[in-house]
Amino acid sequence: MTRSTRERILEEALRLFAERGYAATSVAEIEAAAGLSPGAGGLYRHFRSKYEVLAAAVNERAVRAGARIAAMGAADPALPVGERLTRLCGTGLAGVGEESELILVFFRDLGRFPELVEVVRAGLLQPMFDAVGSWLLAQPEYGGADLDPSAVGAVLGGALVHHLLFEETVGEPPGRAGRDRFVASWVSLALGLLPMANGCPREPELSQT
Repeated sequence: MTRSTRERILEEALRLFAERGYAATSVAEIEAAAGLSPGAGGLYRHFRSKYEVLAAAVNERAVRAGARIAAMGAADPALPVGERLTRLCGTGLAGVGEESELILVFFRDLGRFPELVEVVRAGLLQPMFDAVGSWLLAQPEYGGADLDPSAVGAVLGGALVHHLLFEETVGEPPGRAGRDRFVASWVSLALGLLPMANGCPREPELSQT
């Protein structure tokens, strides 16, 4: 599907903001990346300022992220809990990766724009943390577990965000743990929250795949 000029401007602007920073990116550079004549004012036919481009990109990406998070909790209860957790972690990593530009801009540049910080906080980050904690409570294996869902969601969800940020800024995954090792450890930590049976953690049924 052909992107509209407005869509090209938003996508290319957010990419440049993530790569270079908001202050270091000029309107002319955004226009050139979007296929417009740089410096000719094409951007201003759709937005009044560079800030308005940033605000529109942040708001629209946050809405998209919220819709993805809302679908994140779907799980087949017939699958072993270990496999459900593996899929949840993979979905979370994929979702964070899809919004990597937004997250990078959030941590790098949005401190000067508190109104946009609030958009990302309310539309992406806190909902993701809440979704992880709520997902655990919704699984039958965690019935009776003494969980603080908000705190658990912050730990497990925060690990997903940190994995992306570290890899994007440092050039290698945290602890040099690649995706497969990260997911396996993430799942092991989540399995450790299973309720106790006779003083020992219940043995979960793990997937063989």
